[in-house]
Amino acid sequence: MRILLVEDDPSLHKLIQKRLTEAGYAVDSCYTGGDALDYLNAADYDCVVLDWMLPEKDGVSVLREYRRGGGAAPVLLLTAKDSVSDRVAGLDAGADDYLTKPFAFDELLARVRAMLRRGSDVKNTALTLDDLTMDTAAHTVERAGKDIHLTSREYALLEYLLRNKGLVVSRMQIADHVWNLDFDCDSNIVDVYIRYLRNKIDRGFDRPLIHTVRGMGYVMRVEE
Repeated sequence: MRILLVEDDPSLHKLIQKRLTEAGYAVDSCYTGGDALDYLNAADYDCVVLDWMLPEKDGVSVLREYRRGGGAAPVLLLTAKDSVSDRVAGLDAGADDYLTKPFAFDELLARVRAMLRRGSDVKNTALTLDDLTMDTAAHTVERAGKDIHLTSREYALLEYLLRNKGLVVSRMQIADHVWNLDFDCDSNIVDVYIRYLRNKIDRGFDRPLIHTVRGMGYVMRVEE
């Protein structure tokens, strides 16, 4: 899943980006409100982590403009402001959740997972298909009782496919949600990672779950 991080404190920015990346998310990041709007106009994000106090344009102003333009991604607002009136202002501007600094990184990750669940048909932490289970809270994957060890990118790819199980997704859709803006659209990296994933979750099991739809993309489903 693809996240935009907007935080102007360099050290905190680096730490949040590191934790989100380690959790398997594709992360684009910037430091100012002006750049945030440019990023939001350039890509379709699954979630936004947005600081309130930003140079050029504050986070609440960014949020209002994003919502007025039809932006629908869930937004977690980060701020040192902790009064009730501040929380109300942030939520009324269009934030889906609110986290006061300083915060525990585990709580930030939990709030991101909760927002992603709210935007999905799946409302619990387990994503399942046949005998395959991904626990997004424990960050584990198993099939037929066997633990499957994935890299962070493989995990992100599998999560996207499972959240869209039964639907054919194109290579570009996958790239938009699993890779960040550094993705080279002329490369075959999506196909390479699909192959990596198949080797881990399909090879050696009774039936494949990842299927190629020629000329269209990929789909996760059980075929008789």
